[in-house]
Amino acid sequence: LSSDGGMQVIIFVRAIVERYPALRPAILTKLINTLDEVTNNNVMCVCLWILGEYCETSETVKDAFDSVTEQLGEAPYVVQADDKKAQEKAAAEAAKGPKMVTKNVVLADGTYATQTIYSEAKTPAVTDKTPHLRKMIIAGDIFLGAIISSSLTKMCLRAPDVNLDPVSVKEMTVKSLLAMCGIVKMAEVTVSAQKSSLADCSERVTLCCRALLDPKASALLKKTLLSEGKSSFAAFLKHIQEKENKEKESREDVITSQADDLIHFRQLRSLTAQGGDLDLDDGSDLARATGYADGGSLLSNELSHVYQLSGFADPVYAEAFVTVHDYDILLEILIINRTPNTLANLTVELSTMGDMKIVERPQSHTIGPLDQMTIRASIKVSSTETGHIFGTIVYEDASTHEKGYINLNDIHMDIMDYIRPATCTDEVFRSMWAEFEWENKVAISTSIGDLVEFLDHIVTSTNMSCLTPHDRNEKGSFLAANLYAKSVFGEDALVNVSVEKKEDNDGKLAGYIRIRSKTQGIALSLGDRITSVQRGTQPNKKQ
Repeated sequence: LSSDGGMQVIIFVRAIVERYPALRPAILTKLINTLDEVTNNNVMCVCLWILGEYCETSETVKDAFDSVTEQLGEAPYVVQADDKKAQEKAAAEAAKGPKMVTKNVVLADGTYATQTIYSEAKTPAVTDKTPHLRKMIIAGDIFLGAIISSSLTKMCLRAPDVNLDPVSVKEMTVKSLLAMCGIVKMAEVTVSAQKSSLADCSERVTLCCRALLDPKASALLKKTLLSEGKSSFAAFLKHIQEKENKEKESREDVITSQADDLIHFRQLRSLTAQGGDLDLDDGSDLARATGYADGGSLLSNELSHVYQLSGFADPVYAEAFVTVHDYDILLEILIINRTPNTLANLTVELSTMGDMKIVERPQSHTIGPLDQMTIRASIKVSSTETGHIFGTIVYEDASTHEKGYINLNDIHMDIMDYIRPATCTDEVFRSMWAEFEWENKVAISTSIGDLVEFLDHIVTSTNMSCLTPHDRNEKGSFLAANLYAKSVFGEDALVNVSVEKKEDNDGKLAGYIRIRSKTQGIALSLGDRITSVQRGTQPNKKQ
C-alpha cells in the first residue's frame, strides 16, 4: 500500500471485501496491521472507509479503533511553535551549501600551491517518528479529517451491537469526540488548498457528534450510517459487473470465414478470369477501403461537407468539398467560370487560422469560357482545436488583361471532427482532472427541463461518453456526471456536468459545466461547442 500502485491495490481490496465475506476477517486484520505503512492520503481514505464499514466483530472493531486513534494521536492537530521553528531551522541548514576555504601551502619541494577545501555540515539524523496519519492531518487534509470522523463514528455506533462492554463504548465515544473537535479546529486554523471544504467538514463532523451524543439522532442515523454505504457500494459493483458482461457479449467473435478457406489475391490472379474465379465482392471491398460502407447515406454525407465559397453573382463561382481524415484535411474546390471570357493564371490562395498547415497549395490554371474544373489542396492538422480556412481567388481576364479578386467565405473546421468517445476508470479521471491546468467553466442556460434529458443532449452533442452510472427512473433535483473523450491526436478531454433543478427559478436548470484539458485549444473549442448546443436546439453543424 505504500508503493506507487497503492491506490489500485486498495481499490481491489475494497471490492474483494464486499464480494467475499468469508475473507473479511483475514483481510481486515492485515489492513489494521499495515495501516501505519500507508503514506498516500487517498489510499488512507479508502482504508479508513473499509475499516468503518466492514469491522463487524468485537475484536476487529476494538483493534481498528485502537489502531486509528493511536496513529492519529491526541489533539491539537496543528504545528506547534517550537516544532515550526525547528523545522524552519532544519530547512535553513539544508539550504546552506558547502563552505569553501582557500589557502596557500608549501609543498615538499619548496614551491607554493593553492589548496581549496570544501567543508559540508553534517546532516542531522532524522528523528521524526510522527505517524503518517497524524502528519497528513497536521498538513491540512480536511477531507481525510472528515473520513476519520465518519469512520470513528461508525465504530462507536456498532460497538454496542457486537457486545462490547459499556465502559469501553463510553471511552471510544469520548476519544472520538475529542478527535473530531481537534479536526474541526485544524480545519479552521490551517491554510491549505482544501480550505474551501471547511464548511462541508464542519457540517459532517457536527452530524457525527450528534449521532454519538443525542439518542434520538442516533436512532435516526444509525441505520443510514452503518448500512447505506455498503448497499450503495454493492449496487455500484453490480452495475460494473453488468456493464462488463454486456461488453463481453458485444465482443463475442463472429466467424466470418473458416480456417481452411482459400485466400484470393486479386493481384496474383491471371488477366483471363476463369469460370468460378470471379470475385463478386469487389464492390464491398472498395466500399470498406474508402470508408463508405453505407452507400445509402453517401450523398447526404457528402452534401453536409460542402461549403459555398463565393456568391452566385460573382464572375467565378467556387464551392469546396471537405474530407477530414484524422490528421489530414482534403479540400476539393469546384471552380466554375461564369464569364464568356477565358480566365488565365487563376489561383486559389488559401490561408489558415489555428494549428493547421497547408501542405499542398493549389497551382495556377487557365479555364475557358463557362467551363469548370476541380482544384485540390491538402492541409495537415496537428492539434484538436477549432480552425478556420479562408482565401482569395486571383485571376486575369485573357481578353482585357484585367486582374480580378474574389474573397472567399471562411470554412469553419468543427472540433467534433476530431473528438472520439472513450472510457477510463474513475481513478484515472480524477488523476487527470488534478493534473490538467486548462479549465473552461460554462454556465448552464437551457430550455430543457429534465436533468437526464439535458445530460443525454450534452453527451450526444459533444460526442463524449458518460462515465457516471445513473438510474433514469430516479427523480431528483440534482445531477452530477463525468464525461470523457479522446481526440484523434491522443489528447484527453474531461467534462464535469453539475446541474440542479431549482424550484425558485421556475423549475429551470442551473449549474455549471467544467471542461479540463492539457491544451488550451481543446478546452476553449469544446466550451464554445457546449455553449452553442446547450439551449436544446441543434446548430447547423457540418461534419
